Amino acid sequence: MCGIAGIVAFSELALPYLACMEAATQTLRRRGPDNQSVYRHHRVALGHARLSVIDTSAHANQPLFDTSGQYAIIFNGEIFNYRQLKQQLAAEGVVFSTQSDTEVLLQGYLHWGTSVLNRLNGFFAFAVYHLPTQTLFLARDRFGVKPLLYYADRTRLVFASEIKALMACQIPKKLDHNSLYIYLQLNYVPPPQTMLQDVQHLPPGCYMTVNVATGVVKQEQYYQIPCLPQPEQTPVSYAAAQQQLRQLLDDAVQLRLISDVPLGAFLSGGIDSSVIVALASEHTGHLNTFSIGFKDEPLFNETGYARLVAEKYQTNHTEFLLQTDDLLQHLTNVLNYLDEPFADTSALAVYILSHYTRKQVTVALSGDGADEVFAGYRKHAAELKARSMAKAGKLLQPALPLLQRLPQSRNTKWGNIFRQANRFAEGVNLPPHERYWRWASILPQQKAAQLLLHPPHHSAFIQRRQQWLQPLTTHTGSFNHLLLADMQMVLPGDMLRKVDSMSMANSLEVRNPFLDYRVVNFAFNLPHAYKITPNMKKRIVQDAFKQLLPPQLYNRPKQGFEVPILQWLKTDLKPMLNNLLEPAFLQEQGIFNPPEVQSLLQQLNTANPADSAASVWALLVFQYWWKRYFV
Repeated sequence: MCGIAGIVAFSELALPYLACMEAATQTLRRRGPDNQSVYRHHRVALGHARLSVIDTSAHANQPLFDTSGQYAIIFNGEIFNYRQLKQQLAAEGVVFSTQSDTEVLLQGYLHWGTSVLNRLNGFFAFAVYHLPTQTLFLARDRFGVKPLLYYADRTRLVFASEIKALMACQIPKKLDHNSLYIYLQLNYVPPPQTMLQDVQHLPPGCYMTVNVATGVVKQEQYYQIPCLPQPEQTPVSYAAAQQQLRQLLDDAVQLRLISDVPLGAFLSGGIDSSVIVALASEHTGHLNTFSIGFKDEPLFNETGYARLVAEKYQTNHTEFLLQTDDLLQHLTNVLNYLDEPFADTSALAVYILSHYTRKQVTVALSGDGADEVFAGYRKHAAELKARSMAKAGKLLQPALPLLQRLPQSRNTKWGNIFRQANRFAEGVNLPPHERYWRWASILPQQKAAQLLLHPPHHSAFIQRRQQWLQPLTTHTGSFNHLLLADMQMVLPGDMLRKVDSMSMANSLEVRNPFLDYRVVNFAFNLPHAYKITPNMKKRIVQDAFKQLLPPQLYNRPKQGFEVPILQWLKTDLKPMLNNLLEPAFLQEQGIFNPPEVQSLLQQLNTANPADSAASVWALLVFQYWWKRYFV
């Protein structure tokens, strides 16, 4: 796992920017603390920051060249099937000088061209530069586990694993107001856009070719999730599907145990991470496992369930039980590392878990991705219920004013029930794509617009939203296409971004067996009834591995990996709020509507805070970022 960066100068005017590559590479040193290197050739500069995991010798440092010296590669990620690919290449006469997966990736590209991407099992963002023709090839993994961002104008193209590396290359810093409007709704910016104008993500499953001499840039898609309209007949029986999932996931876990450095696993106490730990324990002895919980907040603490799994598989288990002081201690580290506003509060918990886990291991397995692939969220259960209710949903409309008056909060059992009931009533009668957007949002569109001094560009917003909701507008009746929307928007924009940034801030590599492309392809060819029923989310995952897990993990409410933020905002974080959201500063800044912000802050202290804490947190994160990069 590493960080990469590069600059391509299309004209002589951009040549001075090549000197920025050392600074850009240094911004990525937490992604790659073991070595940082820069290489220049004519109009191209490449930078690499290395976290050594496979072949930790200096021979595998990057940029890495082929034996002819004509091709250079910089690579962030892991290729888990590199040994099999290496055997195939060796059989064709390729001689290797390292034991690294990086060299296998480079030789695979030289032998198979772009089709090598379809042979790779892993996560990656990499660049290959051909010196004689001055052409650059960039590629990103199928689901966007590893980031790859770029800025392009007529004179240059700059790419990197993080926006802060792009900023070190002196790109223009212009706020994208449409992204801000969307951020206020979702608490993150879905790809390919970012909070900065003209900075975009290379989409998952895509590659880009750059001709340095002509300035021609082309983007192609090499993979898309095989989500077809639901067949009339089930392809395999439920029992056979369970067996196939067990085999696929077991192999995915086994592949991801390859490492030349200490390895462990996150263990939250939920089904997903518990399944990964159970399977990994079959292939390695005394697995290191790590859990995080909150001493004073039972609603957010699952460590007891994690302990049951650890005891069953006799793992070397470590629990980190946090108090408010622990969260405060790490808050500024998280905010300082973020180079784009990102307001999923669980990022703080992931950061702390990664921080302590890194003290013992360099690589950790995780259960991320299972909820998106196999329908594990409450919104999926709500969608299934909404579809079954059809016209009966209109009966809820008269009850909506009453539901809105009930005390709603994420921090109490009944408050959360009332909050969820209100959100369900708001969305049940909307068209599927509108319902999806409402349930994916923290703040409704109208309230987000009211927070802004300047009205958002509605047509641009609609155009972006249509892109993300395309699976639902094209296939309104397919539940698998609802999951596809999650895979294209929520997974790379929120879940994977959170884990990648917070783990890499601590130089920890996190691997996701549920996102093995074979598992995902298999899941999207199953009928939705195998994944979700009125009584069970992630049905096939729960049933296929039931014999491996303690029975206490079943038939209990799902707990999100969240931080108890409401009370914190009302106490310890109040001075920071007063500073960053002070009306005079807001007026001077000219972005937010001070009276609407104050109204949102006042809601925190009412008996009906609803989701106000999440929205206030989004404002706080944005303002901290704005002061850091724009003031």
